[in-house]
Amino acid sequence: MTALEKATGDVVLKFEPFVLHVLCQELQDAQLLHSVAVNSGFRNSGITVGKGGKIMMAVRSTHCLEVPLSHKGKLMVSEEYIDFLIHVANQKMEENI
Repeated sequence: MTALEKATGDVVLKFEPFVLHVLCQELQDAQLLHSVAVNSGFRNSGITVGKGGKIMMAVRSTHCLEVPLSHKGKLMVSEEYIDFLIHVANQKMEENI
């Protein structure tokens, strides 16, 4: 809170979701991994095939969070709400693990 109160610009609390990139030798390997990832709850996963034939499987979580806290140095939320956001972000981190 002390650092937030001293801020003169915009402050945003941002939680980035889990991302794992896996280079696969065969498309079938990537498809199998994609199926496992989606069935495990990583719904934002996908397969990319590059120009040179490189097959990349990305396992992505959907657990993101981005919330503005202050604007031009003015605190826009209460300390209670910040505590709540921290709790939510920590829950998302546990889900990532």
